Amino acid sequence: MRTLADALRWTAQGTDLVRRALAASGSTDADLEAASALPGWTRKHLLAHLAANADAVGNLVHWAATGERTPMYASTEQRNADIEAGARRAAGELVAWFEGSAAALRAAFAALTEEAWAREVVTAQGRTVAASETPWMRAREAMVHAVDLDAGLTFADLPADFLAALGTDIAGKRAASGGLALEIEASDADARWALPGEGTAVRVSGPIAQVVAYLAGRPFHDVTDADGAPAPILPPWL
Repeated sequence: MRTLADALRWTAQGTDLVRRALAASGSTDADLEAASALPGWTRKHLLAHLAANADAVGNLVHWAATGERTPMYASTEQRNADIEAGARRAAGELVAWFEGSAAALRAAFAALTEEAWAREVVTAQGRTVAASETPWMRAREAMVHAVDLDAGLTFADLPADFLAALGTDIAGKRAASGGLALEIEASDADARWALPGEGTAVRVSGPIAQVVAYLAGRPFHDVTDADGAPAPILPPWL
């Protein structure tokens, strides 16, 4: 079971992994205008999304701290427009936005009281959650998108305890949406997930980093069914 302390630690680690990816890719305009691993998005799009997401999670933290209703985004359209506008910024300005928003969010997390952590806020997807869920929301974005920057990092670079928590999170969401029945097991960790669905469950296994990449709809290898055939392709996660 992940804890608030886990999520805060993973948020910091995820931010450091984004920095590591940027160091590997380079941070010039040409470097960041290269394609990311997400179809249709450059690295600039992804970095703008990460910066805007820190600001958006910060809105929820403000809500928890003050009781003032502060949605993550004004609207989905505004969120998308802000990412597009951010992707047109100069590289240095974009990196500064990412660093500034990450620092502001870290400070906002540090200032929350125990009472504020327990207050309810509403995510961009309309879910009502305790404010203590917001570090997990941010950690998930930073960790996964550090890999999506396509600068040499893979899911194997993510902390093992984070991978187990992410696998549980994704499996829960996939189980709720139906689809093919699966039994998924990590071959190198004590982690397994059952996804109810159509037909007899297909048993799938592989290293935990690859299994979680598979669950997340990212490139994977060495994830196979009981007969050694490649695991069935899943629909997009996010």
